[in-house]
Amino acid sequence: MNDNSIENIPERVATAVVIGRAGSKGLPQKHVRLVAGIPMIAWSVGHAIAARSVGRVLCSTDGEAIASAAAAVGAVIVDRPEALAGDLATVDSAVRQAIETVQDVADIVVILYGNIPVRPAGLVDRAVARLIATGADSVQSYAPVGKHHPFWTCRVDDDGRVDAWEDNDIFRRQDLPAAYIPDGGVIAVRRASLFQIDPARPHAFLGADRRGVLNARGSVIDVDDEIDLLVAEATLVRNAGDRKFADIRSGVHA
Repeated sequence: MNDNSIENIPERVATAVVIGRAGSKGLPQKHVRLVAGIPMIAWSVGHAIAARSVGRVLCSTDGEAIASAAAAVGAVIVDRPEALAGDLATVDSAVRQAIETVQDVADIVVILYGNIPVRPAGLVDRAVARLIATGADSVQSYAPVGKHHPFWTCRVDDDGRVDAWEDNDIFRRQDLPAAYIPDGGVIAVRRASLFQIDPARPHAFLGADRRGVLNARGSVIDVDDEIDLLVAEATLVRNAGDRKFADIRSGVHA
């Protein structure tokens, strides 16, 4: 799948919403944990600010420390109400509330999770470019499943009996069909789709025409535990000499 060119993408056509609620259980206070010396939420804000296609960056949060860290690097803070900050609250409901609160009128909304400090350079613009070029309702980023292919998943009962999830005779990795999983790196969605609400269809906000952009496996790091945090730290330290990385880092230090 070839990504659509970002060379002619309109500037500042989208509004980005970085989301980060305070009540993380797997890694407490993860959005303000330092990653390569920078609060985690600030990396996502920096990715949004660095995107050619993004004109406004909002941060939806219920946490004071998160709000301070995001505001310090240029995000407009939108206080998330308690009803949208619990474990059962949906991403799209929080994003809609942020957009409505500031009365934003952008036709394209970019959603970035605040616990993803590592993304490929240009990912946001690639997603927006594909959305515009294809006329799709939404574009999400995906990565290869790697060795955790669905053909090799199994059910294991209480007695240890193993049953293949799907019957197949494939034993060599090279023979597996290509399979991808959402990696959390970015969602770009039309405003009209974002405001489609259907309680029976949790992903209705992504619309009917859903497209994807592909990332290399491991190029997006979603931090949910201490191991993820260590991997993200090592990756950012390794990338410290890259110019595009340096531009983002200087932005979040400004």
